[in-house]
Amino acid sequence: MSGSSGVFAKLLNNVFPRVPDFYGMINEQCDLLVRAADALVEYMETGKEEKSLLVRELEHQGDDLKSRNMDVLNRAFATQMDREDIYRSIASVDMVMNYMKTTVREMELLSLQPDAYTLEIANLLREGCEALKRGYGKLSSSPAMAEEDAEAVSKAERNVEKAYRRAIAELFKAEEQVQKLQAGEANAQAEAMAFVMGTFKRREIYRHMSNAADQMARAGSVLHDIVVQIS
Repeated sequence: MSGSSGVFAKLLNNVFPRVPDFYGMINEQCDLLVRAADALVEYMETGKEEKSLLVRELEHQGDDLKSRNMDVLNRAFATQMDREDIYRSIASVDMVMNYMKTTVREMELLSLQPDAYTLEIANLLREGCEALKRGYGKLSSSPAMAEEDAEAVSKAERNVEKAYRRAIAELFKAEEQVQKLQAGEANAQAEAMAFVMGTFKRREIYRHMSNAADQMARAGSVLHDIVVQIS
């Protein structure tokens, strides 16, 4: 009897395959994303190498999750929501982690320490990532409630861009170096060159963090699209 039941279950699964839990899979990515955002904030607070390494390790884990989720999506017979939205969710969440890793990696390569702006932006990124996690976590039970989280992601991204513009404006203030050059002070040229190099190095870091926010906003936009579709 049990053998017949097993055959029947296998036949039934072939006719009506189980739908993978894409809600749970994306939630798993979001959990990892928040952990990476926490580590990024801690790195910007302390400058400790171990926190930078943790961001990089979590990003590697994120790559594995992305590959697994994409493979499941490609093989799935049916999905709870639009396939394109699932694809965009998986990809955009992963891209946020990629830019977090790029940020800390280039800070190491360029021998740059965190500053007040990198800490401010990291905290805003964490706020947005936490909102993503909350929102995607609501899709399976109360999707309409996730709209407020999608808006919170958008707000966090806008605040990152405000901080980014303030950081850039501060970074390119060169009046002191210009005055020294005009006055012909000793070592003025060397100081000016160091200022220019330091400015462009740090601008790269701010830009990576801004790009992380752009990808975060994209993930929030997908969340909004899914809410509209299924609620």
